[in-house]
Amino acid sequence: MKVMDFLDQDSIVVDLKASDKKLAIVELVEILKSKKKVKRIDEVVDVVLEREKLGSTGIGQGVAIPHGKTDAFQGQIGVLGISQKGVEFNSLDGELVHIIFLLMGPVDMVGQHLKALSRISRLFKDKFLRQAIRNATTVEEVVKIIQQEDNY
Repeated sequence: MKVMDFLDQDSIVVDLKASDKKLAIVELVEILKSKKKVKRIDEVVDVVLEREKLGSTGIGQGVAIPHGKTDAFQGQIGVLGISQKGVEFNSLDGELVHIIFLLMGPVDMVGQHLKALSRISRLFKDKFLRQAIRNATTVEEVVKIIQQEDNY
């Protein structure tokens, strides 16, 4: 499974504006709505925030992978947001988050959802990749970085 299988180029934003967890999640879900990939924005935000109540998806090292499952989607879909100023996400390490990868999927595809989460997590373990993505100034640069990594 490759990250670009569930992340479209038009679902990447290199200048996330939000400064807190809820606003960041709303901003990312609104990208899905603007690209006509979801209609029920409130439902998606609620699902993700409910998941966050179980424990922060801020996994540390400046990365968060908020996620959830709802029948609003046919398959796995991702949105990647990059924040230069950082987002307060109650991360495990207490640091601000600069890379937020929102992953959504249908309720009945648990196995695929877990595989996608695993792939995203492995991708962002590489500190050089994290720094390259943070330094990227265009969506095209981000796509190129992820595609290079996807080939391994």
